[in-house]
Amino acid sequence: MLSKAKIKLINSLKLNKYRREHKLFLAEGSINVLDFLQSEIQVVELFATADWSVKHAEKLENIEVSIVSQKEFGKITALKTPSEVLALLAIPEYPEFSLRKVNDLVLMLDDIKDPGNLGTIIRTADWFGIRQIICSLETVDAYNPKVVQASMGSLARVEVHYAGLSNVLKTKPEDLPVFGALLDGKPLNEMKETKKGIILIGSEAHGISEKLIPFIDEKLTIPAFQGTSSAKAESLNASIATAIICYAFRNAEK
Repeated sequence: MLSKAKIKLINSLKLNKYRREHKLFLAEGSINVLDFLQSEIQVVELFATADWSVKHAEKLENIEVSIVSQKEFGKITALKTPSEVLALLAIPEYPEFSLRKVNDLVLMLDDIKDPGNLGTIIRTADWFGIRQIICSLETVDAYNPKVVQASMGSLARVEVHYAGLSNVLKTKPEDLPVFGALLDGKPLNEMKETKKGIILIGSEAHGISEKLIPFIDEKLTIPAFQGTSSAKAESLNASIATAIICYAFRNAEK
């Protein structure tokens, strides 16, 4: 049975303030939790139904597991429909991020506010083998339960850093290009092959901040379909645009 103190702790981690205070975050659902169990991120405690713990017993060695009923899950879940498993995890402490060490593609996110978008971008980065994302200080917290859920376990494999983007870009080596996703850029299909670089994605509402524009070496845009109608959406969702751009970069390497 879950104690009142444990319920209080778990529910407090739905807020950024307490995640930072306790240096812990939550992950729910089999896919998410199983990915974290196979990662280097520390699993502090696991809460699972009896059926789930028996089914995955071979993966739970040296893991503290508390058996929880579905009714009790209803008191701690951040989901509309409670899952069979919830993990209490330690927020990883990564080495300080440095552009001077970058030898591949890196995603840079400027004020992404929507948790679903950030989680999907993390999942997209994982799919395309991009292992580091650097976010502005105003970007939603990567350990927000909605972000963790949308990432579907990819947060176990992708490092997410937070910093003032202008300060970071001032340290950029000359041979590390910055590609900015803008509406007035070069069509993505005209992009040349590149092995490394920074892909800068702007916020859902305002795009890339004016203060970051001077750091961009090449502006890129995703051309809209030129059909019979001139009417079209003003822009693409940030996570969808990121996926298309990442595909174009990886495809250009072939």
